Order: sequence, then structure tokens, then C-alpha cells
Amino acid sequence: MQLQTEGGLRILAGLLLVRIALWLPPQRGETTMSALPNTTATRPDPGMQVTTFDNPMGIDGFEFVEFAAPAGQAVKLHDYFRKMGFSAVLRHRSRLITVYRQGGVNFLLNEDPDSFAADFAAAHGPCACGFAIRFRTPAETVLQTVLGNGGEAVQDKADTRAVPAPVVKGIGDCMLHLVDRYGDAGSIYDADFEPIDGADQHPTGFGLTFIDHLTHNLYFGNMQRWSDYYERLFNFREIRYFDIKGAKTGLVSKAMTAPDGIVRIPLNESSDPKSQINEYLDAYQGEGIQHIACFTEDIYTSVEKMRAAGVSFLDTPDTYFDVVDLRIPDHGEDVERLRRNKILIDADPDTKQRKLLQIFTTNCIGPIFFEIIQRKGNEGFGEGNFQALFESIERDQIKRGVL
Repeated sequence: MQLQTEGGLRILAGLLLVRIALWLPPQRGETTMSALPNTTATRPDPGMQVTTFDNPMGIDGFEFVEFAAPAGQAVKLHDYFRKMGFSAVLRHRSRLITVYRQGGVNFLLNEDPDSFAADFAAAHGPCACGFAIRFRTPAETVLQTVLGNGGEAVQDKADTRAVPAPVVKGIGDCMLHLVDRYGDAGSIYDADFEPIDGADQHPTGFGLTFIDHLTHNLYFGNMQRWSDYYERLFNFREIRYFDIKGAKTGLVSKAMTAPDGIVRIPLNESSDPKSQINEYLDAYQGEGIQHIACFTEDIYTSVEKMRAAGVSFLDTPDTYFDVVDLRIPDHGEDVERLRRNKILIDADPDTKQRKLLQIFTTNCIGPIFFEIIQRKGNEGFGEGNFQALFESIERDQIKRGVL
């Protein structure tokens, strides 16, 4: 899936779509909390309302995302993480695995040649070959419960996992690590990793603080399977189902959230062979993680530093910013700074309060990209930006002869 400037709106609108599905007021039996639980991640704006519900396994946020690339290509990932403001802080004692960190966000880059990660990269190209969720319950107990509920164990080279934690199959057969060592319990990296000489172990980088959400792109017909999988294994819940159709294409998104209200995974599929979802599936040669969203408390500074370091972001037409004041009165943001950085703004549709700022990078790891997001009391995902941009997708596709 190409993310050149001329096609940027096509992708931008598609990204906004899968976030619309995540906004929904608390349902019966659910509660809200005004801040995140006590993890190592920085807390966002305390005015945010995070939906929570019964959490029998003690899910407590994301621990890391693991990346890999075919032989000789990992240097590009090292370079890109540094451009995003990450610092290499740990290296595996016996294998080619590096931990990059910024705030509470951990990215693992696995270059071990005889490993699950290497095989995954050989099949998919540069990729996200795994991710980890934190649990307050002992990980082995979680594993047995998960397997008893129908989870699938990873058999192929499971002994080459990046960290000493139980794993089960995740999206596209990636590794889903079950981590119970974090915070006051120590670190999952203590046993096998050692600090890099001179590296600050708690770098703030460009201000990214935690993983806000990550999305899965699925083959048509697999959405129910994966929503059932997360619900059955971890008590995830569907908080919104969204079906959108443009003039010629469409897609469906089901937003799943974990009981902690922090681990959020939108599931996307489309029956249209030329849709944005299927462009990804063709490029990635399978289902997988589409993008990772990272939270910041100052999106302007974060984006400006990333741009200066060489990170490319999707473009947004100037006409979008011409009507910001009309669409969101008294928003209090610097429109010229929004325009200069191409940052999108949204607000609660009824009150025009509780703002959200967001921007997306171009493709950077195969068809995978990143979102930078700041929430100012807003748990939405940019739904106010969506319709016009989605229509722009199709106009762009028609212009390029795709439709």
C-alpha cells in the first residue's frame, strides 16, 4: 500500500474510520476511571474517562511491540526508531535483539537469524512479529487459562522468543507474549538483557509516553473469529461495530477493548478487493498489525522534533485548516501550528469540548505505520474528521485508476 503524498488522504481517511469505532459511552455494567492504572507509562490528561469492566486476569496495558526484518534490512528500522525519538537501552546477552525505549513505550528489534522472528520476516518482509500485554496475574496462570479457553500455543521455534514469557498465537500467527514482570515486580528484560553502556534507561525522547492502541487488518470473514478469540481468552469486549460504505468501496471495523480500558485493538476487514484493507493484506502477504498509536502530552513538540529528524507524515490539504474555527469554536489551539505540522483536531460532537489531536506517519515498516495522538479529555478517535476524508480516498483512487 503506497503512502505517497498524492494518496495520503486515501490512507488518512481509512485510518480515521477504524478509530471512529472505538468511541462509545460506557455500557451497562461498565465503569469509568479518570486516569490510567499505575503502570510505568505516563498518565494522560486526568479528565479522560476510560471504560473498564471485570478484569479477572489483571490486564494492565501493553509492554512492547516486537519488530523484525529480512536479513540485511534491519538497519532501516534502527534508523527509523531513532528518528522517532527512541533510544537503544538494552541488548540481549547472547542474541541480536535490541530494546528501544521512549517514555513507557518499548520496541524490540529482533535480528536473530535462527528465530521465529526471522522466519516471520522472511514471510512478510519488515514486520511486527509480536506484541506483549501485561498481567497482574502470574503469567503461567494466565497461559493455562488462555489455553483452556481455546488459545493456541506457539510451536514453531517458541524457544527463540525474545523474552522469557509465555506466548500464544496472535494475529497472523505472530507471538502474543504474556508478561507479568514489570513495575514493582521488576522487568521482563532483567534475565536476558543488559544495559547499553552510557544509555539512559528511562529516556523521554520526543515525548511519547505509552502505546495508545494498535490495529489488526483481517481477511474478509475473519473478524468474528478474532473478536471471539480476544473475548474468550482475555474478556475483551466489543465497544462498537462500524460499517461504512463510500461510493465504490467500504470496510467494517469492530473495536475491541480489554478490561483495563487501555489495551485497545480495532479489527478491520473489507469485502472489496481494492479497499485500503486489502491493499495492506496484499503488501504484507497476510493478516497483521496495521499500525501502532503512541500517546504524547505535547503533539506539537513531538511532531516537530520527528519532522526535524526525518520522519515523514501524511499530508492534509490546507482547506481542512481553513474551517477548523467554524467546525470547533473556541478550540484554543494554534491553527497555524496545526496547519504547519498537518495535525488533525477533533472534539466531542455535541459539546465541542474534550479535544483530540492526531497525525499519521507514512508507511515505514513494510505497510505498517505509526500514529501520534494527544487526548485532551477525549476518548474518541477523530470521528469528526472522517466523512470528507473518506470520500477523498475514493476520489484519489478514481483519479489514479484504481477504481
